[in-house]
Amino acid sequence: MVYSEYTWEIFGYCRELEFSLCYLLLPYFLLIINLVFFTLSCVSDPGTITKANELLFLQVYEFDEVMFLKNMKCSTCNLRKPARSKHCSVCNRCVHRFDHHCVWVNNCIGAWNTRYFLLYLLTLTASAATMAIVSTVFLVQLVVLSDLYLETYIDHLGHFQAVDIFFLIQYLFLTFPRIIFMLGFVMMLSFLLGGYLCFILYLAATNQTTNEWHNGDRAWCHYCRHVARPLSADTQVNRNIHSHGLWSNLGEVFLPATAPYERKKN
Repeated sequence: MVYSEYTWEIFGYCRELEFSLCYLLLPYFLLIINLVFFTLSCVSDPGTITKANELLFLQVYEFDEVMFLKNMKCSTCNLRKPARSKHCSVCNRCVHRFDHHCVWVNNCIGAWNTRYFLLYLLTLTASAATMAIVSTVFLVQLVVLSDLYLETYIDHLGHFQAVDIFFLIQYLFLTFPRIIFMLGFVMMLSFLLGGYLCFILYLAATNQTTNEWHNGDRAWCHYCRHVARPLSADTQVNRNIHSHGLWSNLGEVFLPATAPYERKKN
């Protein structure tokens, strides 16, 4: 619907104003890329744990003995639970480095398709932002070329008033109602998607999953109540044992860890 409105009105008007064709075609280019990563997010295996690969996944990540305990079994799958894995009640399977189950792609997001989901979200945000920018530039250029901002109007008291921003918005809304509605929608969408994208990038940069971010504090509070003494400040700061620096963490999103985790020897 948004792309239909963009094609039907914005694209034609902007061509008349001699906008660069590259800028006008950019949302379509982003749409194609977005659909590719959307499809990959839908159909790719997130990292399903089976009897065949159970032992391999058990060696990938270290158990922190707080949120992920050794020798725990999934009561549904009857499989040993590797560190950072979780059973998805929707898909009815255990997923390696489980992040969340996404209803939009109807699939779990795990170690093997997180990169596709991140790029899907990135291109979706970029396409919405691009349409918002093109639409805004069109409206601004229309006002400038018509010298509308230099005009005056007669108010309800019969006095001449200079055109202000509120009058311009009202005029544009009455003249191009569908474009204004579309612009408001894609701007709101851009902010919402941008905020979620920043959150996902933060998780990737710190080597966390949504599941770990949501349940981590609860697990540590439960752990603190069962230890003989409170945890030290150093332990609190370094409790994310899977974070190994920004670039390493981001690299793990695009190239999932497969080699056995080697503990550092003291």
